[in-house]
Amino acid sequence: MKRRQFLKGAGAAAVAAGAMTSTTAQAAPEFKWKMVTTWPKNFPGLGTGANYLAKLINEMSGGRIKVKVYGAKELVGALEIFDAVSRGTAEMGHGAAYYWKGKSRAAQFFAAVPFGLTAQEMNSWLYHGGGMELWEEIYAEFGLVPGAAGNTGVQMGGWFNKEINNVADLEGLKMRIPGLGGEVLKRAGGTPVLLPGGEIFPSLQSGAIDATEWVGPYNDLAFGLHKAAKYYYYPGWHEPGTTLECFVNKEALEALPKDLQVIVRNAIRVANQDMLADFTAKNNRALEQLVTQHKVELRKYPDEVLEKLKALSDEVVAEEAAKDPKTKKVFESFVQFRDQAVKWHGVSEQAYLNARTLS
Repeated sequence: MKRRQFLKGAGAAAVAAGAMTSTTAQAAPEFKWKMVTTWPKNFPGLGTGANYLAKLINEMSGGRIKVKVYGAKELVGALEIFDAVSRGTAEMGHGAAYYWKGKSRAAQFFAAVPFGLTAQEMNSWLYHGGGMELWEEIYAEFGLVPGAAGNTGVQMGGWFNKEINNVADLEGLKMRIPGLGGEVLKRAGGTPVLLPGGEIFPSLQSGAIDATEWVGPYNDLAFGLHKAAKYYYYPGWHEPGTTLECFVNKEALEALPKDLQVIVRNAIRVANQDMLADFTAKNNRALEQLVTQHKVELRKYPDEVLEKLKALSDEVVAEEAAKDPKTKKVFESFVQFRDQAVKWHGVSEQAYLNARTLS
């Protein structure tokens, strides 16, 4: 009798527990979010980085948040995603902050600054140098919460249909190059052109532009840029550690339970780390393929050109920072951190890399 009563009680408890679990599961709300991107759908590195972030959020939340990714022009245009997320048309956007110079000059500093911070240094400034707090302050007026969602590392200098032997070769050059790097080219006598990724190849092939930068071997090979230009220059002085971003509609984020807010923020941080590792691994193989199979002519910018670009960059960045108080505040933080990083890396990273190349 006691045994039967025990089993009966245990069974009832199990049923009750199952009912509670079922009720709890039914009560847990699901959030269906849209992520709009500036990248072509499923584009290697950048587009797949957005896909990976969506997958992380879906899995880490146990399916409580389901994120659907839209490539450029699927829902809104590539350069319209900032406004789309700001007004709530989509909950998330994936792009690069220098595209929003027209919204805020300060935004450019959170993507790439010519002769600025490397990927490692950018992450350090953002996470432990006050950069993220400044970024959130800048985006707050647009109802957005930003996060670093990837990094390309040091990019390539670009694709050209003529050799760059001296500074004079930059004069009159029509080049697709965004952000502060574009302003530097303009100061050197060139004409910067802002184009989304999907329009670069046809513009270069048709002669609408004379040159372009994009990212690096992995992405450039995927775009087939070697079919439209002969010379491939390095280093990417204009983008030494380009940070990609994911920004979230502030109201949508705050509508989530606290645990899901933490999941979204941490998923973005994981995606940031993963993209850099992905680019580092795949750029190696892609560069070898471009040079050996496609016979691309790999060229280093002459020192004379780099020195001039560095001097012009210092002028442009300082002038841009002086145009409004918010940009000045971000600039001062950025420069202070850069100067510290340069001193430390002079005796660590740079010194080691120099030593590793000794014969």
